[in-house]
Amino acid sequence: MSKQPVRGVDIERIDEESIADYLQKNPEFFERHAGLLTKLKLTHNRGASTVSLIERQVVALREKNQSLDSRLREFIEVARSNDVLSEKIHKLACRLIRARTASAMLDGIETSLREDFGASEWLILLGSGQKSELNNITSRHLRAVKEGAPELKMFETLFESGRPRCGQIRDSQRDFLFGANTVEIGSAALVPLGPRPHLGLLAIGSPDAERFHPAMSTEFLAHIGELVSEAIGVV
Repeated sequence: MSKQPVRGVDIERIDEESIADYLQKNPEFFERHAGLLTKLKLTHNRGASTVSLIERQVVALREKNQSLDSRLREFIEVARSNDVLSEKIHKLACRLIRARTASAMLDGIETSLREDFGASEWLILLGSGQKSELNNITSRHLRAVKEGAPELKMFETLFESGRPRCGQIRDSQRDFLFGANTVEIGSAALVPLGPRPHLGLLAIGSPDAERFHPAMSTEFLAHIGELVSEAIGVV
């Protein structure tokens, strides 16, 4: 607090924070002093002209409403996007349920990943300890890997986390999963299959660098991984 002489009398000049704190704790202040509302003048945000406090409040409320409206539109867009993803996962689940053979199951996964999830390349790594009819199928989308294989060290942190990961992958990972001579992989999603690292891995690649980005939610990828894991376990 500092003091300032007024008409020969020293009075304390209250700092702005104290005034703001008082008004927050006493919102009825201007009800008791309504005349002040018409006397207070504030600089308009869009020019040098001045407006009354009430006019400024109207402007502030309008801007707040526009901000809330924008956020609401964002929430609606996210909800619509989630609905679309849920429908695609539902279609994958139906395809897996209808599959009566390992080959049909693999075809169902291929159709969903290619048509619904924009995968140009994908691969299921099967751990050597996993007993599955898939082991009897020859496909470029399937590969059996012995537990403890040195190549799996590239995915140790992924297996330890047990959660899907999205974004760009190292050249060594890309070459091991999709082949050195495959189409360009701009981004990829790596999804651990099952609760144990030796169970497997689902790798999905896309030429679009933004298709699988690190900031995207991996919840739906985790659901896909659970469906594929269950299908592998029952075939």
